[in-house]
Amino acid sequence: MHPDVAKLVEAGRIPQAVGERLSEIAPGNFCSHKNWGAGKVESWDLPTGKVIINFEKQSNQEMALQFAIQKTEPLPAEHFSARKLDNIGELRELVDKDPVELVKRTLESHDGSMMLDQLDRELCGSVVPEDGYKKWWEKAKKALRESHIFSVPSKRTDPLVLRGDSLSPADTLIIEFTETRDPKVKIKALENIRKNLDVFEEGGKEVKGLIEALNKFCQKGRKLHLSTVLEFLVARDEIINHFDSLELDDSDLRLANVLTTEHERLVDSLKGRSAATQRKIFESFPEAFGDTWQEEMLKIFDEVGSRGVTEIARYMQENGQDEVFADHLSKSIANRSLGPDALIWICREREKSAAQVFTFETGNSILNLLDRDHVADGPSKSVRLRTMLMSDKTLISDILADADEAEARQFGRKLYQSPVFTDLDRKSLMARVIKARPETQDLVTGEFEKKIEGVTSSRESIERRKKELDEIVKVRIPENTKEISVARSYGDLRENFEYKAAKDMQAVLMRRKSSMEKELRHVQATDFKGVDTSEVNIGTIVNMESDSGEEVTYTILGAWDSIAEENVVSYLSDVGMTLIGAKPGDTLDVRDLETEKNRKLTVVSIEAYNKG
Repeated sequence: MHPDVAKLVEAGRIPQAVGERLSEIAPGNFCSHKNWGAGKVESWDLPTGKVIINFEKQSNQEMALQFAIQKTEPLPAEHFSARKLDNIGELRELVDKDPVELVKRTLESHDGSMMLDQLDRELCGSVVPEDGYKKWWEKAKKALRESHIFSVPSKRTDPLVLRGDSLSPADTLIIEFTETRDPKVKIKALENIRKNLDVFEEGGKEVKGLIEALNKFCQKGRKLHLSTVLEFLVARDEIINHFDSLELDDSDLRLANVLTTEHERLVDSLKGRSAATQRKIFESFPEAFGDTWQEEMLKIFDEVGSRGVTEIARYMQENGQDEVFADHLSKSIANRSLGPDALIWICREREKSAAQVFTFETGNSILNLLDRDHVADGPSKSVRLRTMLMSDKTLISDILADADEAEARQFGRKLYQSPVFTDLDRKSLMARVIKARPETQDLVTGEFEKKIEGVTSSRESIERRKKELDEIVKVRIPENTKEISVARSYGDLRENFEYKAAKDMQAVLMRRKSSMEKELRHVQATDFKGVDTSEVNIGTIVNMESDSGEEVTYTILGAWDSIAEENVVSYLSDVGMTLIGAKPGDTLDVRDLETEKNRKLTVVSIEAYNKG
């Protein structure tokens, strides 16, 4: 008890308990206030009942002693908040010099555990400059994980915990894996273990216990957590291969067994896995599927994401399957069945691994996929592909390098008419087409430009399109506005899936509305009367024959008149653009509407659709 206070207690002027509490805010002592933070008592005047405290957020604050007793809490001199007042220079030196020690001292003053928001309040601004705090924390977080004496949360809703430095590196690595139930955190902990296998003893109980835990999870979790099981099996096999004393038991689950029994769910489980993990999984295909492993791998090639596409391509080419792989790509390009990830890979590797399959048809596949995705009622799946087409300055010239004049004009015409691009982007792309193939200049000048300024369609289709636009404007957009409002009320927009989905749909609807309004402004109505039947034109019926004698008929109508099941196609479609201008006796490669494969057909006769 402070000597001055002890005299008052001895004289009976204040109770013992009050004297002890009063001594806690004697000059030189530390305390904390709910709003003003930590404080150091500067002076007091017992006769007048006044005290002056220098708080972190309020200096030279004069308070009544009774009020100070009620509104402050005693703070030990060794507490981090107290050190900020007396030794701020020393703490600031640790910001860059030793962030691990800085965070350790902070947590030691808070019973070894803090939420990240608490840590922010303790350090940001007072110790670490506010404008550089975020960058500093990302660097510090990495150092904390590497120190192995902290449990660093992956989510801000979990605490940062100081384990202490008495544990061995092996123990801390194992604890990082076992102390969390979050599969993503467990996977990161496993990656850390795999990077530091040398800290474990050969035949040690830590590794054996880890293998047992992995096997147990994989046996129980394969139905509900297949993606995690794949990560665990790859990690387990790597760990076992590192130690001579470890081997799989006959009863242990094998990666190859999972691939065969869970094949239908494999694609979704592979997405998002690291390239190294995917590589190990693909290396197990021969063991899992035997002589058909190439076929099984190619089935999922275009569905496993960009990392999977790259790893499958690399694995097949490294294992003598170049021709099989190239044949698959060539057929898929011709059939327009490749997705954006595969097409991006082909374009990026066009001078290396994909040189054998990169042709003019690759460009047609890109435009075809972009057009299909554009009309789909949902968020775009080919944004990266469109971005690559715009950003890769030499891609179009490479696509057109070996194309003949007719093919170059067909590509240019399809790009010019595509609704995917803004006017500015379209002009930029067409400039590249013309630079690569000057003979396509008339696609954007003169008579051709006048012809395609607007599209042609039947009056019935135009009315349907107007009704569709009317529904979007009067029904779907107002409904979407309400959905956004409701979703916003759910709270934090950063983790609000409903809000994000509603905003994505808003973008789709507004893009669709703008596109349809523009199309309707320029569309030309027609009844297809008086068409020239000396060659294929809009409004003609084309009777054709295959090499085997099969009769095939296509009807070429307006932009919005397609009926695929009846072989009625738009003049802007692949089939339409292939047939326009053809005459009886011409043999053409025409895409089949069901199989999407090309086949040779010969024009037998041409007749008018509307003979009236």
